[in-house]
Amino acid sequence: MTTGRPRTTISAWRPAVPGITEVFHAHFTEHAYPSHTHDTWALMIVTDGAVDFACARHRHGATGSSTVVLLPPGVSHDGRTVTETGFRKRVLYLDTTVLPEELTGRAVDGPVFGDELLRHRIHQLHTSLGHAGDGFEAESRLSFIRERLLFHLDALRPPRTPGREANRLAAALRDLLDSRLPAGISLPEAAALLHAHPTHLIRCFKQTYGLPPHTYLTGKRIERARGLLLDGSRPAEVAVAVGFHDQAHLHRHFTRYVGTTPGRYALTRLSR
Repeated sequence: MTTGRPRTTISAWRPAVPGITEVFHAHFTEHAYPSHTHDTWALMIVTDGAVDFACARHRHGATGSSTVVLLPPGVSHDGRTVTETGFRKRVLYLDTTVLPEELTGRAVDGPVFGDELLRHRIHQLHTSLGHAGDGFEAESRLSFIRERLLFHLDALRPPRTPGREANRLAAALRDLLDSRLPAGISLPEAAALLHAHPTHLIRCFKQTYGLPPHTYLTGKRIERARGLLLDGSRPAEVAVAVGFHDQAHLHRHFTRYVGTTPGRYALTRLSR
């Protein structure tokens, strides 16, 4: 019996997150990209194997370790496998609301970043993008990724440390999240209402309450869901009532927080 090479696999979708035009996951074994361009920024991590590519006719390499690749819009690039087993990659296509097009030249000069923190944040974002309904978390993670990329492109000062206004901003955001529990709120809308930069707002919240706002929001929804389940509401009804995308979204987070499924949790009220 012959095993042969692993087959090519591809997954692509458009998430409901402003600034991200496409998410693309692929495993290529023999495919070689011809020289081409994109209208968007391409932010790539390699999760396995290695890839060789040219950006503006200068060759570079990336591996599945700590490197991050950023390819600017309108600049020609190609790509090819380095090993027989090929490579696995995850790509975010970002529009110019995330990174301005005038930074293209700086990205051409150095499209590969050796930054483990940035790579980890990108991995976390891909994970959240794989779950419908986690838009607030994805927006938060994208905001920190944008900040880190701008820092690498020398277009931003070091991140601002929360100052005296941290508690005030954090409390205002908590009140806003509590008041929008079922409907939710986007990170840009919250930042605009509170007149704060998104990443600074998140840092203030975490410094004050010890957890990021998207985690707080999920916890509050779980708390509300527990009460409704014990009152006799069905899991599908509860999911909508507390702001989860659907019953599966509730099920995933509820199990992680409570240690059992919403259905089993609801049945405990009948055993009393």
